[in-house]
Amino acid sequence: MLARILAVLPGLAMGVNAVMWIIKPADTAESLGMPLLDGIGRSTQVGDFTAFFVATALMCFLGALRQNTTWLYGAVLLLGGAAIFRTTAWALHGAELATTFIAIEAILTVMLLVSANLMNRDAS
Repeated sequence: MLARILAVLPGLAMGVNAVMWIIKPADTAESLGMPLLDGIGRSTQVGDFTAFFVATALMCFLGALRQNTTWLYGAVLLLGGAAIFRTTAWALHGAELATTFIAIEAILTVMLLVSANLMNRDAS
């Protein structure tokens, strides 16, 4: 049960972000420290961010529902990758170090890894 809870919680957070990108993209962009772009930039921004959050949420939910760690590892790649590449943007490209966002992504990644570990242990 704990394994499923640890998988669902990040999924809920990602799902809320996905819905917010659809219904309030300007506010959601601002909450992530950026303006809502115009034209093709807006299409890319809203489309890519919504896809990121929807895909991550679905992988968390599928991993929990089916107790299948493959789905959880997919979500780990996205969330962990976001934290790594935020850090890369800071180190190589002069971006502000997004400590809060990196910490959240790292915590959610660890939750998913613990969930996967518990599922693997229970399956043995």
